Amino acid sequence: MKKRQSTRVPFDPKQPVAKKDLRQILEAGSWAPTAHNMQNFEVVIVDDKKILKKIGEIKTKISEAFIRENFKQLSFSKEELLKKKTGIMGTMFPPLWRDEAKLDEAVRLATPGELNRTINGSPTLLLITYDARKRAPASEGDILGFISLGCVMENMWLMAESLGIGLQIMSVFSGERVEEEVKKILDIPEYLKIAYAARLGYPALGSANYLRVRRTVDMFSHHNKFGNKGLG
Repeated sequence: MKKRQSTRVPFDPKQPVAKKDLRQILEAGSWAPTAHNMQNFEVVIVDDKKILKKIGEIKTKISEAFIRENFKQLSFSKEELLKKKTGIMGTMFPPLWRDEAKLDEAVRLATPGELNRTINGSPTLLLITYDARKRAPASEGDILGFISLGCVMENMWLMAESLGIGLQIMSVFSGERVEEEVKKILDIPEYLKIAYAARLGYPALGSANYLRVRRTVDMFSHHNKFGNKGLG
């Protein structure tokens, strides 16, 4: 669990993910807990180079909401991140995204690009879909269903990590316009929604080492009453 991380570096498109490994990753997802054991998900595996190329040519644009809300999660030094213990390093993003006074400019200059920049050489994509017509019983907004999808994600991610396969979640695939085009290419039925996609593969130039932080147990736990920090 502690070794699991988002592999943000480019993948080697010439090094495929073996079918036997994909099967283990998918089987791990099948054993995730889901509300009422609904197992309300279907996974589309894409490893055909022609289809990957077609998906990669889809135009997408970073949203204003992402740029502005992303800024709030940034730290601008290792010392700051180690102190906060939440969020990520600002150096992972373009300079304009790291300056609050220039966020308007960053939004204005955000131009459409191809999904290729997100796919980044990955030889395999997993698209996790769910039936939007269904929901977990008495779950407003199907919050329990979405928690279940998160469990599926975690199981697959941990299995990929154990097999030495890099994985990064790509939420851009659930964006309305991107989702519409991807569904057309892959013949995904209208009633299915894309929850998220994951790119799988092996780093082309070796894994990047990111500073990863977590709150300690005593920082987020409350014993018997809220405010009694820690386990006592």
